[in-house]
Amino acid sequence: MNNADVSKQIQQMVQFIRQEAEEKANEIALSAEEEFNIEKLQLVEAEKKKIKQEYERKGKQVQVRKKIEYSMQLNASRIKVLQVQDELVNSMKESAGKELLRVSNNKNAYKELLKGLIVQSLLRLKEPVVLLRCREVDRKLVESILEAARQQYAEKAKVQAAKVTIDNVYLPPPPKGADSHEPYCSGGVVLASQDGKIVCDNTLDARLDVAFKQKLPEIRKRLFGQVSSSLI
Repeated sequence: MNNADVSKQIQQMVQFIRQEAEEKANEIALSAEEEFNIEKLQLVEAEKKKIKQEYERKGKQVQVRKKIEYSMQLNASRIKVLQVQDELVNSMKESAGKELLRVSNNKNAYKELLKGLIVQSLLRLKEPVVLLRCREVDRKLVESILEAARQQYAEKAKVQAAKVTIDNVYLPPPPKGADSHEPYCSGGVVLASQDGKIVCDNTLDARLDVAFKQKLPEIRKRLFGQVSSSLI
């Protein structure tokens, strides 16, 4: 083998090695690019997932805030409606209270009413000795019917007539005017046992309070129907 053949053979070997190296380099480059693309895709998917989760989290926060705001607005509306209802109910009670003040204007009717209230109070107390308190303006009227009330009580309770003393301390007087804020009494009586432990408040104002409390559910139902119950 001459030098030319040797040189040619070496050139072929070099060319083969270079070709193999280039092919290997291309394989490495392709593999690296493929791995890079896979990793890039994984990173992109992970970031998309992260963004989606963040969006869902913020979306849920917005929904929660909306529900809270709606609930607060609904409660505020309920409170407002209840306040308006209370104002209307209280205005009705005030109107009824003003009507009570007229009861004592009819002397004959008020006289019979006072007698009935005294008898009722005596029946509730069932005490042999009783202290009676009334308005100063009603004292003479009470004195005029007291004996008849005592006898009526005795007949109904089938006991001896109770000893009733009219107190020199009086119930508050009628209101002096529409804008008066002083204590007042629309009429009626208060009876108490001798030791003061048992008291029967049979004033017209007390009876109005009791009647109003007892009838309040019915009043609300008549005025507002099912609205009140739906707001609770």
